[in-house]
Amino acid sequence: MTDDSEQLQVVVAALIERGGRMLISQRRPDVGHAGRWEFPGGKREPGEHDAQALHRELLEELGVRLSIGAHAWTERSGPLELRFYWCRWAAALRPRPIEVAQFRWVRTESLAGYVFPPADNGLVQALVDGRLSR
Repeated sequence: MTDDSEQLQVVVAALIERGGRMLISQRRPDVGHAGRWEFPGGKREPGEHDAQALHRELLEELGVRLSIGAHAWTERSGPLELRFYWCRWAAALRPRPIEVAQFRWVRTESLAGYVFPPADNGLVQALVDGRLSR
Protein backbone atom coordinates (compact mmCIF):
# COMPACT_ATOMS: atom_id res chain seq x y z
CA MET A 1 0.00 0.00 0.00
CA THR A 2 1.31 3.45 -0.90
CA ASP A 3 0.51 6.78 0.69
CA ASP A 4 -0.17 10.05 -1.15
CA SER A 5 3.49 11.12 -0.98
CA GLU A 6 4.44 8.08 -3.10
CA GLN A 7 1.81 8.57 -5.79
CA LEU A 8 2.96 9.50 -9.25
CA GLN A 9 2.36 13.10 -10.39
CA VAL A 10 2.13 13.48 -14.16
CA VAL A 11 3.63 16.60 -15.74
CA VAL A 12 2.94 17.35 -19.41
CA ALA A 13 5.01 19.64 -21.62
CA ALA A 14 5.00 20.87 -25.21
CA LEU A 15 7.77 20.48 -27.75
CA ILE A 16 7.05 23.34 -30.14
CA GLU A 17 9.32 23.62 -33.16
CA ARG A 18 9.26 26.34 -35.80
CA GLY A 19 11.92 26.79 -38.45
CA GLY A 20 14.66 24.91 -36.59
CA ARG A 21 13.90 26.68 -33.29
CA MET A 22 12.22 25.38 -30.16
CA LEU A 23 10.00 27.43 -27.86
CA ILE A 24 11.27 27.38 -24.27
CA SER A 25 10.12 29.34 -21.26
CA GLN A 26 11.91 30.50 -18.13
CA ARG A 27 10.52 29.68 -14.71
CA ARG A 28 9.54 32.60 -12.50
CA PRO A 29 11.65 33.48 -9.43
CA ASP A 30 8.88 32.41 -7.00
CA VAL A 31 8.69 28.73 -8.08
CA GLY A 32 10.86 25.63 -7.79
CA HIS A 33 13.85 25.55 -10.17
CA ALA A 34 13.53 29.35 -10.39
CA GLY A 35 15.19 30.88 -13.42
CA ARG A 36 15.70 27.57 -15.21
CA TRP A 37 14.41 27.03 -18.71
CA GLU A 38 11.83 24.43 -19.61
CA PHE A 39 9.43 23.31 -22.27
CA PRO A 40 6.03 24.92 -21.54
CA GLY A 41 3.57 22.82 -19.55
CA GLY A 42 2.77 21.75 -16.03
CA LYS A 43 1.09 19.30 -13.70
CA ARG A 44 -1.93 17.34 -14.77
CA GLU A 45 -4.93 17.91 -12.51
CA PRO A 46 -7.19 15.09 -11.25
CA GLY A 47 -9.56 13.89 -13.96
CA GLU A 48 -7.58 15.44 -16.82
CA HIS A 49 -6.09 13.56 -19.74
CA ASP A 50 -2.64 14.62 -20.94
CA ALA A 51 -3.96 16.65 -23.89
CA GLN A 52 -6.51 18.47 -21.71
CA ALA A 53 -3.84 19.36 -19.17
CA LEU A 54 -1.42 20.56 -21.84
CA HIS A 55 -4.10 22.73 -23.48
CA ARG A 56 -4.86 24.31 -20.09
CA GLU A 57 -1.21 24.85 -19.20
CA LEU A 58 -0.36 26.49 -22.54
CA LEU A 59 -3.26 28.89 -22.12
CA GLU A 60 -2.27 29.70 -18.53
CA GLU A 61 1.44 30.14 -19.24
CA LEU A 62 1.56 31.66 -22.72
CA GLY A 63 -2.03 32.45 -23.73
CA VAL A 64 -1.95 30.18 -26.80
CA ARG A 65 -4.09 27.33 -28.10
CA LEU A 66 -2.14 24.63 -29.89
CA SER A 67 -2.93 21.31 -31.48
CA ILE A 68 -1.44 18.55 -29.31
CA GLY A 69 0.39 16.00 -31.41
CA ALA A 70 2.26 12.77 -30.87
CA HIS A 71 3.92 11.70 -27.65
CA ALA A 72 7.67 12.32 -27.98
CA TRP A 73 9.41 11.47 -24.69
CA THR A 74 8.78 10.30 -21.12
CA GLU A 75 11.12 10.74 -18.17
CA ARG A 76 10.75 9.71 -14.52
CA SER A 77 12.13 11.93 -11.76
CA GLY A 78 11.25 10.86 -8.24
CA PRO A 79 7.47 11.12 -7.84
CA LEU A 80 7.12 12.89 -11.22
CA GLU A 81 6.51 11.41 -14.64
CA LEU A 82 7.23 14.00 -17.32
CA ARG A 83 5.48 13.46 -20.65
CA PHE A 84 6.46 15.55 -23.66
CA TYR A 85 4.28 16.02 -26.74
CA TRP A 86 4.93 17.57 -30.13
CA CYS A 87 2.63 20.56 -30.66
CA ARG A 88 1.92 22.30 -33.94
CA TRP A 89 2.61 26.05 -34.07
CA ALA A 90 0.38 28.37 -36.09
CA ALA A 91 1.99 31.50 -37.58
CA ALA A 92 -0.79 33.79 -36.34
CA LEU A 93 -0.21 32.95 -32.65
CA ARG A 94 1.32 35.56 -30.37
CA PRO A 95 2.49 34.04 -27.08
CA ARG A 96 2.65 36.21 -23.96
CA PRO A 97 4.66 35.50 -20.78
CA ILE A 98 1.66 35.15 -18.44
CA GLU A 99 2.87 32.61 -15.86
CA VAL A 100 6.50 32.45 -16.99
CA ALA A 101 9.32 34.98 -16.60
CA GLN A 102 9.97 35.01 -20.36
CA PHE A 103 10.06 32.77 -23.40
CA ARG A 104 12.44 32.39 -26.33
CA TRP A 105 12.67 30.69 -29.69
CA VAL A 106 16.04 28.91 -29.52
CA ARG A 107 17.90 27.02 -32.22
CA THR A 108 17.62 23.33 -31.42
CA GLU A 109 21.40 22.88 -31.46
CA SER A 110 21.71 25.70 -28.86
CA LEU A 111 19.37 24.17 -26.26
CA ALA A 112 22.30 22.72 -24.30
CA GLY A 113 23.44 26.28 -23.55
CA TYR A 114 20.39 26.85 -21.33
CA VAL A 115 20.00 25.53 -17.79
CA PHE A 116 17.02 23.16 -17.59
CA PRO A 117 15.78 21.16 -14.58
CA PRO A 118 17.89 17.98 -14.32
CA ALA A 119 14.98 15.75 -15.41
CA ASP A 120 14.96 17.46 -18.83
CA ASN A 121 18.65 16.86 -19.60
CA GLY A 122 18.17 13.55 -21.47
CA LEU A 123 15.50 15.07 -23.69
CA VAL A 124 17.53 18.22 -24.34
CA GLN A 125 20.56 16.14 -25.35
CA ALA A 126 18.44 13.93 -27.64
CA LEU A 127 17.09 17.05 -29.37
CA VAL A 128 20.54 18.63 -29.70
CA ASP A 129 22.02 15.38 -31.07
CA GLY A 130 19.18 15.02 -33.60
CA ARG A 131 18.05 11.71 -32.08
CA LEU A 132 14.54 13.07 -31.53
CA SER A 133 12.63 14.91 -34.20
CA ARG A 134 9.08 15.24 -35.36
